[in-house]
Amino acid sequence: MFNPLFDHLFPLPEAARAKLFARFEQVEFNRGDYLIKEGDYSSNLFVIESGLIRQYGWNKKGEFTQWIGTANHFVTDLSSFIFDIPSKWNFQCISDCRMYRLSKFDYQKMESEVIEWNKFEKAFLAKCFSTMEQRISDFICLTAEERYQHYFEQYKPLFHQVPLQYIASVLGMSPETLSRIRAKISS
Repeated sequence: MFNPLFDHLFPLPEAARAKLFARFEQVEFNRGDYLIKEGDYSSNLFVIESGLIRQYGWNKKGEFTQWIGTANHFVTDLSSFIFDIPSKWNFQCISDCRMYRLSKFDYQKMESEVIEWNKFEKAFLAKCFSTMEQRISDFICLTAEERYQHYFEQYKPLFHQVPLQYIASVLGMSPETLSRIRAKISS
């Protein structure tokens, strides 16, 4: 029997999903543990069952948070995983996490073992790029307040689970700007 989490994330026939699930290993990480560090090669694809992951890096201004992963999200440095290049990102647990891990070797074996795999992989990669395009569009077209409202609607629980400086960084604003927007909307 496989985890119902996989029903939603892997739109494959039941037999294919069961075969795929058998290749995943359930793993647990503690708060502060790293899945991937900058400069490492991403050799696993993770699925978050519970917990929170922060993807972050550095620029001239200091550390910034690119993304916060929650339950039912995939986690990997996609460029590193697909193209075998060093990761530009750090992926760190910001809470205790339970995940499923699929090695790159097993990921690649799915192509020959699951007929529908290429169709799934194409949809998976398209969704990744679509998400990235939407984020770029939001940064170009939306005001800081609109970005905040959009993110708040999608991830309201995060505002009570992670430091607001991480959320501000994801939204491309300073913590002070985030505080001003929150105060304005709350009043």
